[in-house]
Amino acid sequence: MKFIGEVSAEQIQAWKEEHGEINCIKVEDHICYLKKPSRKTLGYASMAGKNDPFMFNEVILKNCWLGGDEAIKTDDTLFLSACPQITEMIEIKKSSLEKL
Repeated sequence: MKFIGEVSAEQIQAWKEEHGEINCIKVEDHICYLKKPSRKTLGYASMAGKNDPFMFNEVILKNCWLGGDEAIKTDDTLFLSACPQITEMIEIKKSSLEKL
């Protein structure tokens, strides 16, 4: 299946070399590509999300966007469908605290 906004394997490889891990979100026949969010982006998104929960996802999407179908950013139905995957990109590893 061909997705609207799909890029070549060469472009994906170039993004991987520049940014490391790359994620793609598919919504029906639309696709977009995102780099992993930085701590700075997560901080900004957290602040923006305090007053408007959707702003968290919007900030992540805008700041991590590499390419794909712009409709995912502008069409409310596509954006809302992408939101669960946007938050899924944020990897939280298990940690522990030990008093010595």
